[in-house]
Amino acid sequence: MKFFVTCARGTEGALRRELVVRRIHAPRGATGGVSFDGTMEDGMKVCLWSRVAMRVLLEVGSFPASDADTLYAGTRAADLRRFFGSRTTLAVTATTHENPELHHSGFAALKVKDAVVDALRDRMGHRPNVDVKNPDVSLILHLRGRDARLFVDLAGQPLHRRGYRVAMADAPLKESLAAAVLALGGVPADRPFVDPMTGTGTLAIEHALASRNIAPGLRRAFGFERWSDQSHLPVFARLKKAAQDARLAKAPCPILARDISAAAIQSARRNARAAGVAEDIEFAVADVATLWPHDPPGTICMNPPYGERLPGPAPEQPLDQLYASVARTLDQMHGWSAVILCGNPLLARALRRKHEISHRLWNGPLEARLLVYRL
Repeated sequence: MKFFVTCARGTEGALRRELVVRRIHAPRGATGGVSFDGTMEDGMKVCLWSRVAMRVLLEVGSFPASDADTLYAGTRAADLRRFFGSRTTLAVTATTHENPELHHSGFAALKVKDAVVDALRDRMGHRPNVDVKNPDVSLILHLRGRDARLFVDLAGQPLHRRGYRVAMADAPLKESLAAAVLALGGVPADRPFVDPMTGTGTLAIEHALASRNIAPGLRRAFGFERWSDQSHLPVFARLKKAAQDARLAKAPCPILARDISAAAIQSARRNARAAGVAEDIEFAVADVATLWPHDPPGTICMNPPYGERLPGPAPEQPLDQLYASVARTLDQMHGWSAVILCGNPLLARALRRKHEISHRLWNGPLEARLLVYRL
C-alpha cells in the first residue's frame, strides 16, 4: 500500500522523524508531507500516534487525466468496493495544478464523484449518498498536469482535531503545529516547561501529552472505523490497547501555563481537562514580565501575538512594548532555553540575541520562524 501523510509546510522533517520512531519503513519527505509504502496497520499507527500529521492518505488509483473524460474513466476503473456499503456516505475534494482542461477543483471533484457513484451502482447495485460535512468515506484527488492520484483519507477529520479543544479563542494555534514547534525546538520532557502566553493552552497541553507518552489519537474516532470492510479493526483495537498501556501516570517535570488574560486561563483549563492532562499543568493569571527563573532550568516556549489575525479592538499594550517586555524577561532566565514561534520580525529584533536555530514554517497562510535560544 502507498501512503502520503500531509503536514504543515516546514514541519516535514519533524513528521519524518516521527514515522521513523514508529518503525515506518523508509519514509520519504516531500513538500507538504511524507510518503511511504506499508501496511494498513502502519497507516492506522500513524493516525493514532502522529502529533505533527494532518491527514493519512491511502492511494487507491493513479492514472493519466488530461480532461474530464479521462478523469472519469480513470476514477471509474478504481475498485473502491471495500470502502462502501449500502448506506455509506461520500465526500470528494480535489486539488488541481497545471492542467488547462481541469483547472477548476470543484469541477474535478464532481467528475470523481460521478465516476465513483456510477461504478458502485453498476458493481454493487447501490450508490452512496453525498455528505460533505461528515462522510463515512473521504476521497481526495490530487491532479498535477496529466498525472492524477486518488486517495482515501484514513483519518476522516484532520488529525490536528484531537478532540480536546472545547474552549476556543481568536487565531488558535493548531494542535499539530504546536506539536511540531515542540519537536523541532527539541523541548525535553525531563525539564520544567513554561508557556507565559498560553492562550487556550495548546503548547502546554501538547507538551503534557508528549511527556506522558499519550497517543494524540486515543480520544478521537477515525474514518477507517466507518468503512464497509472492517477486517482491520481487530488490529486497531490491539494498537489502541498498547497505546493505553504505554501512558505514564503523570508528567515527569512541572508544566506551567500562564497568561495575562483570566478568560484565556479559564479556557486553557477546560481544554486540559478534556485532554486528560489538567493535573499535569499548573495554571496562573500573570504577565510575562513577572516570570522569574527557578531551578532546575528548563524551557520557555511561547507563541507571542503577531499583530495579525487578531480581530476586535487593539490590545492595551502596543506590540513593540510587549516584545520589549518579552526580551527583558528572557534576559533574566539564565540557564534556560527559549523556543519561540515568531510571526513578526519585530520580535526577533527586540530580543537582541543570536538564535541557535531559525526554522521557517507556516501557521496557516502566515510565514513564521521557529527560533531557539540558549539563555
